[in-house]
Amino acid sequence: MKPTLLVLAAGMGSRYGGLKQMDGLGPSGETIIDYSIYDAVKAGFGKVVYIVREYFKEQMEELVKKKYQSVKTIDGEPLEFVFVTQELDKIPSRFALNPERQKPWGTAHAVLMAKDVIHEPFAVINGDDFYGRDSFRIIGDWCRAHENTEGQFAIVGFQLDHTLSESGGVSRGICYYDSDMNLEGIAEHLNILVEEDGAVWGDNTVTGERVILDAKALCSMNMWGFTPDYFEKSYAIFEKFLEEYSSELKKEFYIPYAVDHLIKDGDTCTVLSTPSHWFGVTFKEDRPSVVAKFAELVEQGIYPTPLY
Repeated sequence: MKPTLLVLAAGMGSRYGGLKQMDGLGPSGETIIDYSIYDAVKAGFGKVVYIVREYFKEQMEELVKKKYQSVKTIDGEPLEFVFVTQELDKIPSRFALNPERQKPWGTAHAVLMAKDVIHEPFAVINGDDFYGRDSFRIIGDWCRAHENTEGQFAIVGFQLDHTLSESGGVSRGICYYDSDMNLEGIAEHLNILVEEDGAVWGDNTVTGERVILDAKALCSMNMWGFTPDYFEKSYAIFEKFLEEYSSELKKEFYIPYAVDHLIKDGDTCTVLSTPSHWFGVTFKEDRPSVVAKFAELVEQGIYPTPLY
Protein backbone atom coordinates (compact mmCIF):
# COMPACT_ATOMS: atom_id res chain seq x y z
CA MET A 1 0.00 0.00 0.00
CA LYS A 2 1.30 3.43 -0.96
CA PRO A 3 -0.18 6.31 1.08
CA THR A 4 -1.45 9.53 -0.45
CA LEU A 5 -0.13 13.05 0.14
CA LEU A 6 -2.81 15.73 0.48
CA VAL A 7 -1.42 19.22 -0.16
CA LEU A 8 -3.34 22.22 1.16
CA ALA A 9 -2.63 24.81 -1.51
CA ALA A 10 -5.81 26.89 -1.58
CA GLY A 11 -4.50 29.81 0.50
CA MET A 12 -3.33 33.03 -1.09
CA GLY A 13 -0.72 33.89 1.54
CA SER A 14 -1.94 37.37 2.44
CA ARG A 15 1.02 38.16 4.71
CA TYR A 16 3.49 37.10 2.04
CA GLY A 17 1.74 38.93 -0.79
CA GLY A 18 1.04 36.31 -3.44
CA LEU A 19 0.91 32.66 -4.40
CA LYS A 20 3.71 31.23 -2.30
CA GLN A 21 2.99 27.81 -3.78
CA MET A 22 4.48 28.90 -7.11
CA ASP A 23 7.47 30.87 -5.87
CA GLY A 24 10.79 29.39 -7.04
CA LEU A 25 13.10 29.25 -4.00
CA GLY A 26 15.54 26.46 -4.86
CA PRO A 27 18.75 26.93 -6.91
CA SER A 28 16.94 25.90 -10.11
CA GLY A 29 13.66 27.60 -9.29
CA GLU A 30 12.21 24.75 -7.22
CA THR A 31 9.15 25.54 -5.09
CA ILE A 32 8.62 24.35 -1.55
CA ILE A 33 5.97 21.92 -2.85
CA ASP A 34 8.60 20.48 -5.22
CA TYR A 35 10.74 19.52 -2.24
CA SER A 36 7.75 18.11 -0.35
CA ILE A 37 6.80 15.89 -3.29
CA TYR A 38 10.42 14.79 -3.73
CA ASP A 39 10.61 13.78 -0.06
CA ALA A 40 7.17 12.13 -0.17
CA VAL A 41 8.10 9.98 -3.17
CA LYS A 42 11.30 8.88 -1.42
CA ALA A 43 9.13 8.00 1.61
CA GLY A 44 6.90 5.74 -0.48
CA PHE A 45 3.88 7.89 -1.28
CA GLY A 46 2.10 7.02 -4.52
CA LYS A 47 -0.42 9.79 -5.14
CA VAL A 48 -0.60 13.55 -4.60
CA VAL A 49 -3.93 15.34 -4.15
CA TYR A 50 -3.91 19.14 -4.40
CA ILE A 51 -6.59 21.24 -2.73
CA VAL A 52 -6.77 24.47 -4.73
CA ARG A 53 -9.19 27.28 -5.52
CA GLU A 54 -11.05 27.15 -8.81
CA TYR A 55 -9.56 30.39 -10.13
CA PHE A 56 -6.00 29.00 -10.26
CA LYS A 57 -6.75 25.28 -10.67
CA GLU A 58 -6.00 25.28 -14.41
CA GLN A 59 -2.71 27.11 -13.88
CA MET A 60 -1.62 24.63 -11.20
CA GLU A 61 -2.61 21.61 -13.31
CA GLU A 62 -0.58 22.83 -16.27
CA LEU A 63 2.41 23.51 -14.05
CA VAL A 64 2.24 20.08 -12.41
CA LYS A 65 1.72 18.23 -15.70
CA LYS A 66 4.81 19.84 -17.16
CA LYS A 67 7.04 19.60 -14.11
CA TYR A 68 6.32 16.10 -12.77
CA GLN A 69 5.57 14.16 -15.96
CA SER A 70 8.60 11.90 -15.52
CA VAL A 71 8.39 11.38 -11.73
CA LYS A 72 8.04 7.75 -10.68
CA THR A 73 7.13 6.17 -7.34
CA ILE A 74 9.59 3.87 -5.55
CA ASP A 75 7.94 1.00 -7.45
CA GLY A 76 8.68 2.65 -10.79
CA GLU A 77 5.06 3.62 -11.49
CA PRO A 78 4.03 7.13 -12.60
CA LEU A 79 3.19 9.39 -9.66
CA GLU A 80 -0.55 10.09 -9.72
CA PHE A 81 -1.91 13.63 -9.35
CA VAL A 82 -5.48 14.70 -8.56
CA PHE A 83 -6.83 18.26 -8.20
CA VAL A 84 -9.82 19.11 -6.00
CA THR A 85 -11.22 22.58 -5.35
CA GLN A 86 -12.25 24.22 -2.10
CA GLU A 87 -14.97 26.84 -2.45
CA LEU A 88 -17.23 28.57 0.06
CA ASP A 89 -20.41 27.03 -1.33
CA LYS A 90 -19.18 23.43 -0.93
CA ILE A 91 -21.19 22.80 2.23
CA PRO A 92 -24.13 20.45 2.98
CA SER A 93 -27.18 21.59 1.00
CA ARG A 94 -29.35 22.12 4.08
CA PHE A 95 -27.18 25.07 5.10
CA ALA A 96 -27.50 28.50 3.50
CA LEU A 97 -24.27 30.33 2.71
CA ASN A 98 -24.04 33.83 4.12
CA PRO A 99 -23.77 35.96 0.93
CA GLU A 100 -21.37 38.35 2.65
CA ARG A 101 -18.87 35.67 3.62
CA GLN A 102 -15.59 35.73 1.71
CA LYS A 103 -13.23 33.82 3.99
CA PRO A 104 -12.70 30.09 3.24
CA TRP A 105 -14.05 27.50 5.70
CA GLY A 106 -10.62 26.43 6.91
CA THR A 107 -8.21 23.51 6.74
CA ALA A 108 -10.56 20.75 7.95
CA HIS A 109 -13.09 21.80 5.31
CA ALA A 110 -10.30 21.70 2.72
CA VAL A 111 -9.44 18.12 3.67
CA LEU A 112 -13.09 17.12 3.29
CA MET A 113 -12.96 18.17 -0.36
CA ALA A 114 -10.81 15.08 -1.03
CA LYS A 115 -13.20 12.50 0.47
CA ASP A 116 -14.17 11.09 -2.95
CA VAL A 117 -10.61 10.68 -4.26
CA ILE A 118 -8.75 9.25 -1.25
CA HIS A 119 -9.47 5.70 -0.04
CA GLU A 120 -6.21 4.86 1.73
CA PRO A 121 -4.24 6.27 4.69
CA PHE A 122 -2.98 9.75 3.84
CA ALA A 123 -0.85 12.60 5.10
CA VAL A 124 -1.88 16.26 5.11
CA ILE A 125 0.61 19.11 4.67
CA ASN A 126 0.59 22.84 3.93
CA GLY A 127 1.78 23.75 0.46
CA ASP A 128 4.04 26.54 1.72
CA ASP A 129 5.89 24.75 4.53
CA PHE A 130 9.16 22.80 4.28
CA TYR A 131 8.93 19.74 6.53
CA GLY A 132 12.14 17.80 5.78
CA ARG A 133 12.67 14.24 4.58
CA ASP A 134 12.64 12.67 8.05
CA SER A 135 9.14 14.01 8.65
CA PHE A 136 7.82 12.39 5.45
CA ARG A 137 9.51 9.11 6.33
CA ILE A 138 7.91 9.17 9.80
CA ILE A 139 4.38 9.93 8.59
CA GLY A 140 4.75 7.56 5.63
CA ASP A 141 5.68 4.71 7.97
CA TRP A 142 2.69 5.54 10.18
CA CYS A 143 0.32 5.48 7.20
CA ARG A 144 1.55 2.08 6.03
CA ALA A 145 1.23 0.67 9.55
CA HIS A 146 -2.42 1.79 9.74
CA GLU A 147 -3.75 0.51 6.43
CA ASN A 148 -6.58 -1.47 8.00
CA THR A 149 -7.27 0.51 11.16
CA GLU A 150 -9.94 3.02 12.17
CA GLY A 151 -10.13 5.62 14.88
CA GLN A 152 -6.37 6.20 14.99
CA PHE A 153 -4.78 9.35 13.63
CA ALA A 154 -1.42 11.09 13.96
CA ILE A 155 0.26 14.47 14.06
CA VAL A 156 3.95 15.15 13.41
CA GLY A 157 5.22 17.38 16.19
CA PHE A 158 8.12 19.74 15.51
CA GLN A 159 10.38 21.08 18.24
CA LEU A 160 9.21 24.65 18.81
CA ASP A 161 12.61 26.29 18.42
CA HIS A 162 12.97 24.47 15.08
CA THR A 163 9.98 26.37 13.69
CA LEU A 164 10.57 30.05 14.42
CA SER A 165 10.97 32.86 11.90
CA GLU A 166 13.76 35.42 11.94
CA SER A 167 11.41 38.00 10.40
CA GLY A 168 8.63 38.21 12.97
CA GLY A 169 6.36 36.49 15.43
CA VAL A 170 4.66 33.25 14.39
CA SER A 171 1.57 31.38 15.53
CA ARG A 172 2.01 27.82 16.74
CA GLY A 173 -0.15 25.21 18.43
CA ILE A 174 1.69 23.54 21.31
CA CYS A 175 0.85 19.83 21.57
CA TYR A 176 -0.11 18.32 24.93
CA TYR A 177 -0.05 14.55 25.25
CA ASP A 178 0.01 11.69 27.75
CA SER A 179 2.82 9.25 28.58
CA ASP A 180 1.89 7.11 25.56
CA MET A 181 2.25 10.11 23.20
CA ASN A 182 -1.51 10.32 22.69
CA LEU A 183 -2.59 13.88 21.91
CA GLU A 184 -4.72 15.49 24.61
CA GLY A 185 -5.00 18.95 23.12
CA ILE A 186 -3.34 21.79 21.22
CA ALA A 187 -2.87 25.20 22.83
CA GLU A 188 -2.62 28.01 20.30
CA HIS A 189 -0.10 30.79 20.88
CA LEU A 190 0.45 33.93 18.80
CA ASN A 191 3.42 36.21 18.17
CA ILE A 192 5.99 33.62 19.26
CA LEU A 193 9.48 35.14 19.36
CA VAL A 194 12.85 34.68 20.99
CA GLU A 195 13.01 37.79 23.18
CA GLU A 196 16.05 39.70 24.41
CA ASP A 197 16.30 37.47 27.48
CA GLY A 198 16.89 34.49 25.18
CA ALA A 199 13.61 32.82 26.14
CA VAL A 200 10.79 31.92 23.75
CA TRP A 201 7.66 33.93 24.48
CA GLY A 202 4.16 33.72 23.05
CA ASP A 203 0.64 35.05 23.58
CA ASN A 204 -1.74 32.41 24.92
CA THR A 205 -4.98 32.74 22.93
CA VAL A 206 -7.15 31.56 25.83
CA THR A 207 -5.81 33.68 28.68
CA GLY A 208 -4.43 36.54 26.58
CA GLU A 209 -1.25 36.45 28.66
CA ARG A 210 2.25 36.58 27.24
CA VAL A 211 4.05 33.54 28.62
CA ILE A 212 7.40 31.77 28.42
CA LEU A 213 7.21 28.63 26.29
CA ASP A 214 9.35 25.51 26.41
CA ALA A 215 11.67 25.81 23.40
CA LYS A 216 11.78 22.00 23.17
CA ALA A 217 8.00 21.56 23.24
CA LEU A 218 6.42 19.79 20.27
CA CYS A 219 4.18 21.96 18.15
CA SER A 220 1.88 21.47 15.19
CA MET A 221 2.94 22.55 11.71
CA ASN A 222 -0.23 21.06 10.19
CA MET A 223 1.33 17.73 9.21
CA TRP A 224 -1.22 15.02 9.96
CA GLY A 225 -1.82 11.35 9.25
CA PHE A 226 -5.36 10.06 8.75
CA THR A 227 -7.11 6.84 7.82
CA PRO A 228 -10.07 7.10 5.39
CA ASP A 229 -12.70 6.86 8.16
CA TYR A 230 -11.63 10.39 9.10
CA PHE A 231 -13.70 11.77 6.23
CA GLU A 232 -17.06 10.47 7.41
CA LYS A 233 -16.35 11.36 11.02
CA SER A 234 -15.13 14.89 10.30
CA TYR A 235 -18.06 15.49 7.93
CA ALA A 236 -20.45 14.85 10.82
CA ILE A 237 -18.44 17.27 12.97
CA PHE A 238 -18.56 19.86 10.18
CA GLU A 239 -22.36 19.64 10.05
CA LYS A 240 -22.55 20.33 13.78
CA PHE A 241 -20.07 23.17 13.30
CA LEU A 242 -22.30 24.74 10.63
CA GLU A 243 -25.38 24.40 12.80
CA GLU A 244 -23.69 26.81 15.18
CA TYR A 245 -21.53 29.00 12.95
CA SER A 246 -22.88 28.93 9.36
CA SER A 247 -24.06 32.55 9.50
CA GLU A 248 -20.74 33.91 10.77
CA LEU A 249 -18.38 35.64 8.33
CA LYS A 250 -14.96 34.54 9.61
CA LYS A 251 -15.32 31.41 11.76
CA GLU A 252 -13.28 28.55 10.26
CA PHE A 253 -13.35 24.77 10.59
CA TYR A 254 -9.73 23.86 11.39
CA ILE A 255 -8.14 20.41 11.57
CA PRO A 256 -7.31 20.71 15.31
CA TYR A 257 -10.99 21.51 15.98
CA ALA A 258 -12.07 18.32 14.19
CA VAL A 259 -9.36 16.20 15.83
CA ASP A 260 -10.25 17.53 19.28
CA HIS A 261 -13.84 16.37 18.78
CA LEU A 262 -12.64 12.97 17.53
CA ILE A 263 -10.47 12.52 20.63
CA LYS A 264 -13.40 13.40 22.87
CA ASP A 265 -15.45 10.78 20.98
CA GLY A 266 -12.89 8.10 21.81
CA ASP A 267 -10.49 8.13 18.87
CA THR A 268 -6.72 8.36 19.31
CA CYS A 269 -4.24 10.80 17.78
CA THR A 270 -0.58 9.86 18.23
CA VAL A 271 2.06 12.57 18.47
CA LEU A 272 5.06 11.64 16.30
CA SER A 273 8.28 13.54 16.97
CA THR A 274 10.52 14.61 14.08
CA PRO A 275 14.14 15.83 14.18
CA SER A 276 13.54 17.96 11.07
CA HIS A 277 13.75 21.74 11.10
CA TRP A 278 10.77 23.53 9.60
CA PHE A 279 11.16 26.61 7.49
CA GLY A 280 8.87 28.59 5.24
CA VAL A 281 7.97 31.98 3.86
CA THR A 282 5.56 33.33 6.43
CA PHE A 283 6.75 36.86 5.61
CA LYS A 284 8.32 38.37 2.49
CA GLU A 285 11.42 38.99 4.59
CA ASP A 286 11.81 35.21 5.07
CA ARG A 287 12.50 34.64 1.39
CA PRO A 288 16.29 35.32 1.29
CA SER A 289 16.97 33.00 4.23
CA VAL A 290 14.83 30.23 2.70
CA VAL A 291 16.68 30.56 -0.60
CA ALA A 292 19.97 30.29 1.31
CA LYS A 293 18.79 27.21 3.22
CA PHE A 294 17.83 25.37 0.05
CA ALA A 295 21.20 26.26 -1.48
CA GLU A 296 22.90 24.85 1.62
CA LEU A 297 20.88 21.61 1.47
CA VAL A 298 21.89 21.18 -2.18
CA GLU A 299 25.52 21.89 -1.35
CA GLN A 300 25.37 19.23 1.38
CA GLY A 301 24.13 16.70 -1.16
CA ILE A 302 20.74 16.24 0.48
CA TYR A 303 18.91 17.36 -2.67
CA PRO A 304 19.92 17.44 -6.34
CA THR A 305 19.28 20.49 -8.49
CA PRO A 306 17.21 20.58 -10.52
CA LEU A 307 14.97 18.20 -8.58
CA TYR A 308 13.12 17.08 -11.72
